[in-house]
Amino acid sequence: MKKLAQKIALVTGGSKGIGATIAQHISAAGAKVIINYSGSEADARQTVDLINANGGEAIAIKADVSKAKEVDTLFEKAIAHFGRIDVLVNNAGIMITKLIRDTTDADFERQFDINVKGVFNTLRKAATHLADNGTIINLSTTINRLMVPTYGTYAASKSAVEQLSRVLSKEIGRGINVNSVSPGPTNTALFVNGKPQEAISRLAAMNPFNRIGEPAEIAKVVVFLASDDAKWINSQNIGINGGMA
Repeated sequence: MKKLAQKIALVTGGSKGIGATIAQHISAAGAKVIINYSGSEADARQTVDLINANGGEAIAIKADVSKAKEVDTLFEKAIAHFGRIDVLVNNAGIMITKLIRDTTDADFERQFDINVKGVFNTLRKAATHLADNGTIINLSTTINRLMVPTYGTYAASKSAVEQLSRVLSKEIGRGINVNSVSPGPTNTALFVNGKPQEAISRLAAMNPFNRIGEPAEIAKVVVFLASDDAKWINSQNIGINGGMA
């Protein structure tokens, strides 16, 4: 039997990049998938179509996770369609890289609205609406283990995600385990586009494999954490970075 057979999973920010790869791997492991998106409807539909064409079952639901009412509607529509949610993967997030001195109020607020408030909104809803014995996996970042200029507010937002994960893991009960994962630099269009090869090579050299990660390498760890095999792992942050930090 597949690892996630009979499970229903909600992936926020699941329309493209790491989120889409996570959704596809979760489906391949046997789960039915709800792909949440905010602005990338075409990408979300494409990911849903790909999953369904490969024998899985997926739907797409639009919601801005930074808005509590839209998160309420997201959960309500997902549960109305599939009957419950067993796995929540909080992948939605943005990255604004600027020196702290150059970061505007608008930059700060946008990053925290999506990266922190968005996770908070889904966690608060999951506390009462995730199925018993479910699983929550929040995406953080390896940047939290480093001191990299221009990543100040991004790292701060992801540090908040890790703390929310730890505290909720002690509060939620009902057999639900809560963990976070911290990917390192990963080969997605969002990360690679606009960066000179020299910069990518410099980051790749920071781990002993001398390369950046692939989205599938993140997704495989998320699938494991979503499975019953990982049920005794709780309140942890797992680095997925090839030994970068």
